Amino acid sequence: MGILRLAHVDVVVTDLDLATAYYTEVIGMLETERDADSVYLKCWDEPGHHSLRLVYGPRVGFDQMSFRVERESDLDELENAVQRYGFPVSRVSKGDRIGQGESITFQTPSGQVMELVHDIEFVGRSTARVNPSPVVEGLKGIAPPRMDHVLVTCEEVGEATKFYESVLGFRTTEQLLDGQGHQVATWMERSHSPHDLALVTGKNGGLHHFAYWLDDWDHVRRSADVLAYNGIQVDVGPTRHGITRGNTIYFFDPLGTRNEVFTGGYRPDPDFPTITWTEDNIGRAVFYYEGDLNTRFMTVHT
Repeated sequence: MGILRLAHVDVVVTDLDLATAYYTEVIGMLETERDADSVYLKCWDEPGHHSLRLVYGPRVGFDQMSFRVERESDLDELENAVQRYGFPVSRVSKGDRIGQGESITFQTPSGQVMELVHDIEFVGRSTARVNPSPVVEGLKGIAPPRMDHVLVTCEEVGEATKFYESVLGFRTTEQLLDGQGHQVATWMERSHSPHDLALVTGKNGGLHHFAYWLDDWDHVRRSADVLAYNGIQVDVGPTRHGITRGNTIYFFDPLGTRNEVFTGGYRPDPDFPTITWTEDNIGRAVFYYEGDLNTRFMTVHT
């Protein structure tokens, strides 16, 4: 019961046509629907209506992160838990948002708007449900099979992490501690992957990046070719994380929002102990090969 996984990420863009062209032609997502101010996109192996919503607005930024819960009754239970913690919760009625049913929204201690939803419209994968092919021909760009995780920023990582753990049931797989033993970054999961949500010290409400899952290292390498061919600004990579052990490339969409492609890592069992990294190893923790951070990597969107 409770939260299952990341459902979708909603970002604000100042040029809806440019952003849509990038996410369909370079990333290789599929457009499922659009309305007056939004475009809805999904990856080819995702059955749900969308995993990314592009929202037109006057300033590039982060709108919300949405997670799916297992049962309809989880919405009531988690609404009560969030309210007991001291945060107001709003109900969104079925039919008010495209591609999903009733949901609850609230602002988290890390400053982001978070949505929880159970009823999601399923539009189907690009493969058959019976005797499917493992590959899909004719996909454009990088063509990741699914959205993987989101990393956000906040001023008090320790306080926010306690909220996500005690109220929403996330489990911390890894943490980065400063010299005084305080959490400056945490990685948390609900889907038994290395992380579904991560927090790093920064402005409240900020988005550092959202990430796509790839199946293997060769797909990461091919993604680098696609990015270079299309003149996309690469931030870091291809490289490897110490934290999560994943292989990665960070890069920016044309409007400045950071994306990541990610593969590898480990499977955290229910009794998986939290891994700790210390501040003196921060470079190697984040980028294991380089052992250092670049200045661009620390920038975020609010």
